[in-house]
Formats: sequence, C-alpha cells, structure tokens
Amino acid sequence: MRSNTYELSLTTQGPTYPPSEVMDPDGNFVVIGRVNRPGPDGSVTSEWGRAIVSPDSPMPPHGENTPYRIVRELPEQLAPADRDMVLHTLPLPLPINNYPMLFAPEQSPQANSLRRPSYPFHEVPIPDFRPEDGRRVTEPVTLGQWVQAQGWLEVALTDNGRAAEFRFEFSGLVPDSMYTVMSLRENDLAPAPVGPSRPGPLGVPNVFMADAGGKGNYRATLPNPFPAKGAPGPKRIVNVVLLWMSYQQNYGGAIGFFGLGGDIHAQLKLQTPSFHEFVTTAG
Repeated sequence: MRSNTYELSLTTQGPTYPPSEVMDPDGNFVVIGRVNRPGPDGSVTSEWGRAIVSPDSPMPPHGENTPYRIVRELPEQLAPADRDMVLHTLPLPLPINNYPMLFAPEQSPQANSLRRPSYPFHEVPIPDFRPEDGRRVTEPVTLGQWVQAQGWLEVALTDNGRAAEFRFEFSGLVPDSMYTVMSLRENDLAPAPVGPSRPGPLGVPNVFMADAGGKGNYRATLPNPFPAKGAPGPKRIVNVVLLWMSYQQNYGGAIGFFGLGGDIHAQLKLQTPSFHEFVTTAG
C-alpha cells in the first residue's frame, strides 16, 4: 500500500501515567483517553473513555496499570460547568509519573528536579516574556474549546519506499497558538529491558501555528519510518500525537523540557498503534 488516510482521536493523554496531560482548577486529571478501571477477577481494564481522576490514584511500576481513583465520570455531552472548566498544566515534579525518561537531555538535564506549580494554560510563565511583546493566548482555554479539535492524517510512501510523507489538516484548535507534532516508535513506551526510549519530533522543526479560526496544517517527510520487524536502526513509527505547547516554545530535537503535561499537552492522536500496512527500506 502506497498511501492511507486516518482520522485522529481527541485526547488529553499521553501514556496512561500520568493519567492525563491536563488538569482542572482543583488539581484533578481531566482524562480523555484510556481510563483504567477494575476488571473481573482483579484484573484492570483500560478502555477509551472520559473521567475526572484523582491525583491520589496509585502509581504502578512503568509498563503496568492499576485502576484510577475516579472522582466522577465525564460525559461526552459536557454540562455547562464542564464546558467552562479552565484547563491547567501539571505541576512539577509531575504527579503519578512512572515514565523514567528525560525529554531534553542535552538542553535540560535537570528537568526532573525542578519544582513548579500548576498554571492555567493562558497564564503559563513564558521565559523572558515582557507584556509589551504581545502574548497571543490571553483568555482561559476551556474544556469546551479543547474538545472541538479534529485532525486528519494522510501517509504516503515516497522515494521508492525509502521515505514517507505525513500530511495533516486540523480544525478546532486553540486559536493563535503554537502546536508541535511528535512521533511514537515501537519501544518508546515499552517497559525495561526493551524500553522505554525517548519519543521524538515528527520532523525538525515540528512546529506550526493555529490560525485565528483554530485551523492548521503540517507536513513532514521522514526517512525509513516503517522498517521491517527486526531491521537494524531506529524502530517503526506506530503513532503520531498533536501537542499543544503551553510555554509556546519549540525544543529542536526534543518534544519538550518537562513532557507529559508539564509543557506539552496531547490533544489528538491515534487510539491504537498503527501503520502496520507500510514497510519502508533504508536508503
């Protein structure tokens, strides 16, 4: 197969820990993604859903899941109070974080030791910002606004199967704000000894600006993103994630300094590992 098209799913979640990359004003996780619940016979189910989750939820070892402590369910048809909910970053250090990776080891090797509070998205302290510079995101970002996001991706093999082009179209985004696109490879979320490995940008630079109407597009071509199983070199790309950047910065070859709700916030992605239909080769 030479090309395929995908619809991205709304989310607030990267991996299942922390449970979300978005918090409410009370410090609870706003989860749109895989919700860990008690299953039969002591098992854990992890199915796509929506819930407000307590920061006092237990944290299992990386690669495992335990049931979240659910404050309340979050219906798909949001009540007015939920639509008006002001979204916040996660504090540092990240709560319920069992992902043992530095996201920018060359730029910010001390990121895991920093302490910062949770901020409303529109009040994040952008480094070196001066009021006269003209901040673009000045109004609260609400859950009702967040859930309007939609995205579509077309993947096409190029260069005789040695590369692939990724083309995205987005609507309903936070207007006049910076987004980036990241890739997830096979071992990025895997437990030791196979993983985890550091996720990376989908192209460098991997940034675009949503326009005043919340629309945006992005394009990147990557060499050999879907090697055959067992091939030497980097692993296959299995997912892509749209990230809203609360500090409105791009980090070159890293996706963020703090990651996972500290300064990157997943808004759209594919629900399951994908792109199995593609195989590329090294140049």
